[in-house]
Amino acid sequence: MTISPPAPAPAEVDALRVLVVDDEAPARADLAFLLQQQGTVAYVATAADATDALRLLQSQPYDAVFLDVRMPGLDGLELGKLLLRFAAPPVVVYVTAYEEHAVAAFEVRARDYLLKPVSHERLSDAINLICEARRIPLQPVSASESADDIPTVPVESGGRTSIVERADVCWIQANGDYVRLHTIQGGSHLVRLPLSLFEERWAAHGFVRIHRSHLVALRHVTEVRTGAGGGAIVRVAGQDLAVSRRHTAELKHRLLRVPHGRPR
Repeated sequence: MTISPPAPAPAEVDALRVLVVDDEAPARADLAFLLQQQGTVAYVATAADATDALRLLQSQPYDAVFLDVRMPGLDGLELGKLLLRFAAPPVVVYVTAYEEHAVAAFEVRARDYLLKPVSHERLSDAINLICEARRIPLQPVSASESADDIPTVPVESGGRTSIVERADVCWIQANGDYVRLHTIQGGSHLVRLPLSLFEERWAAHGFVRIHRSHLVALRHVTEVRTGAGGGAIVRVAGQDLAVSRRHTAELKHRLLRVPHGRPR
């Protein structure tokens, strides 16, 4: 466990305190060095495993934790779930050589997911996301709540990462191994996550399947009508989408139960 440089004075409001957790010493040192080159990072600590990380996190607050996924003992995903129980959870960014853990990472509210080797530019994007997240602190998950919710989805476009809020998503379209998130702003974002994940995790927030390739946010549905072939058509954010016969009854039933107010 190492720490560098000295802690900044409390007056440095914009300075980030960051913890790097990785069982491989070279990877730990490389990421710590890159973080120290970021203008908004003033304090970097490192830990070789989850035990060292928890000891540091319990002794002083950190704004963000950069976690490796595959570690002996408690792995990065398990540690990420534990961090959600903190009174003031730090922002979590995963750094790994394995792309297949992205779904699990976002299920535990990770703010970003970086693939090794990490470039200076990509790290800068992650730091910007951390700074944005500090303006709306993450609320802790109680023992009765699920840690597997996905209230936001990081998306990449042109080498930049941005955050799509669940409340802004009108409908979701399956696109091969990806899904396309269509938002109330009129834009769309391609994300490498399965449609089934959103169906499972966002069902309690008013998202319902209308077709094998589509989910819609019930709060954004403005019209349901009968189509030319007798099937239902649903209008969402100005877009007409076909509803399969097997999903029509469930859609109408769910629409009758939608409460007033903005979706979460």
